[in-house]
Amino acid sequence: MHHLDLQVIERALKWANQGLTVWLCTVLKTFGSSPREPGAMLVTCQSGEYVGSLSGGCVEEDFIARLQNGEFDEPVVRVRYGGEDSSTAIRLPCGGSLEVLVERLAPNTENLTHLEVMHATLLGRQPLTRCIKLDGSGKRFNPSSNTEPTVTFDTASVNIRIGPALRLIIAGISAISAPCALFAQTLGFEVIVCDPRDEARQNFAVAGVEVQAVLPSVFIASGGCHANTAVVALTHDPRIDDLAMIEAVRTEAFYIGVMGSQQTSQQRAERLQCSGGLTETQLARIVMPIGLNLGSKTPAEIALAVMADIVRLYRGKERHAL
Repeated sequence: MHHLDLQVIERALKWANQGLTVWLCTVLKTFGSSPREPGAMLVTCQSGEYVGSLSGGCVEEDFIARLQNGEFDEPVVRVRYGGEDSSTAIRLPCGGSLEVLVERLAPNTENLTHLEVMHATLLGRQPLTRCIKLDGSGKRFNPSSNTEPTVTFDTASVNIRIGPALRLIIAGISAISAPCALFAQTLGFEVIVCDPRDEARQNFAVAGVEVQAVLPSVFIASGGCHANTAVVALTHDPRIDDLAMIEAVRTEAFYIGVMGSQQTSQQRAERLQCSGGLTETQLARIVMPIGLNLGSKTPAEIALAVMADIVRLYRGKERHAL
């Protein structure tokens, strides 16, 4: 899940707690080119204000217009955009099509509880599957795992897996940290920067980024990582970087990387094995040197290489397949 999806559920909860009916939209399936993937969410209320995204804008505009014209008053509706069997006149510019589940959630106790569980799941460590009856007769949560498909459905119900929102932990502040944080935010990551140095924190300013005045290793060891977390160490300071790596390999983080040249990386590997007690298996989890080999020179180029490598691994692509 992307951090944007967390913002969707937080807004849904806010509106529902204010006594407003909300419409929660989830992409079920895409065909051909499509801007968003299955599981992407959007929430809106009767005013037409919305948070989230289903496409590049045309789908959102059509949906809001139809909502304000009195459509979508059923508890659950499936809508197809694009393609020959589209339920609307909208044709996506990319030539693809997508199917969307629209849930009308009145501000009652059952729906508030459902949204609260979704919120806790996006903030937590374990995924769940939302099971929604298409006839509007009910919904429930089932245990899930990160290996299950994001969306499955049949004629009677839809199953949507939700899990911890993508998180990037930046271990230490350097010239690379700010552009890396900005790229990550754009890609939908929650970004947390950890650095105990007062001066470094004073010189770091990226809106919307949480900054922790602790050693990254302390934050990681306290439960800061889940299966959708990437950890990157960017300082060249072994007192920060090495300790972060030692803790990160003990977590479920899907990407762990540390900046440095080939020679520095070899020396770090020896330290982590001899002094840090890491096994060969644990060392193999650490990407060093970090990032794709793009020939990067500037801080922004290095940050791009780092985030590109994280996305590559998250999407299950081998480096040789690029």
